[in-house]
Amino acid sequence: MANLIVNKQSLKPFTIATKPIIEEYLAKLDVELSDYTFAANFIWLANSSGFYAIINKCFCLFIMTGGELTMLLPPLGKKKHITAAIVKCFAIMNANNSSYYYARIDYVQSAMIEEFLLETDEAQSMFEMLESYIIEKKLVDYIYEINALIDLRGNSYHTKRTEINKFIKSYPDHVIEKLDSVKHREDIMNLFSKWVSDRVKYMPKEEAEVFLEGIHQERHAVKQMLKYYEELNLIGLVIYINDELKGFTVGEKINDITATVIIEKTDFEVLGCAQFIFREFSKMLKEFYASEYINVGDDMGFENLRKVKMSYRPFKLVPKYTIYQK
Repeated sequence: MANLIVNKQSLKPFTIATKPIIEEYLAKLDVELSDYTFAANFIWLANSSGFYAIINKCFCLFIMTGGELTMLLPPLGKKKHITAAIVKCFAIMNANNSSYYYARIDYVQSAMIEEFLLETDEAQSMFEMLESYIIEKKLVDYIYEINALIDLRGNSYHTKRTEINKFIKSYPDHVIEKLDSVKHREDIMNLFSKWVSDRVKYMPKEEAEVFLEGIHQERHAVKQMLKYYEELNLIGLVIYINDELKGFTVGEKINDITATVIIEKTDFEVLGCAQFIFREFSKMLKEFYASEYINVGDDMGFENLRKVKMSYRPFKLVPKYTIYQK
């Protein structure tokens, strides 16, 4: 795949070979958002849509959608370099895009918003920066205390405990295995297809239409995850009932104390399976990573998903912002 040249700037393809490059920059940042890992971005990108460049000593990740360039993350680098990098990145997007309004930077964490506004040089005041850009709060990441998810103590978790106990009682012969990307590949893809069918069946019509639009991308993400599972240093588990796969989940480490769940799917018709696999995976993440917190990402704007994630009593909600041009 060839480089993309825009406004005299060469953008390189974002491939598996980019992993050590972006991770060098991520390692220097204090982040807890689920979007700030190589795997989280790599598995969701189509093979030809991701590009990157080192701009003003920052790692800058772009995505091409319908011929228009946007950024999946803000420039990753030292505080003193971020503002100038953002200005250059918008210039690149504007040079490529059919309209000035397509350019944007997604998944910006709060600390970087502060740096963007405050780390300006003498010629450009904070007021002038605000005059040129719109900063909009989007979704939030849900972060939980890992011990709370394992112990499920108190009245607030009564329903979760009941659902897990019913699952164990109904399926005493269930089998838990550490995910193997080769051994479990076919079963995982079959479960994913069933999950899609079941979700559409029980979703409100207006949500189902939006949901189906993103299914192709999510199917690609699952395939990408399985193909590069070992290279991405992922960890996961699967649950079998009567030799049929009924659930799988995959995650990774974000920082020294926080892990993340990238993908989780269970058979919608096996009651309690989702709650059971979430608790078991919490145990695995604590054991393998010594994690204290779990980030399960955002709710993608789906009300039913928001309710489920809130029902687990998040320790905190971490906002994500998008930067637009005025």
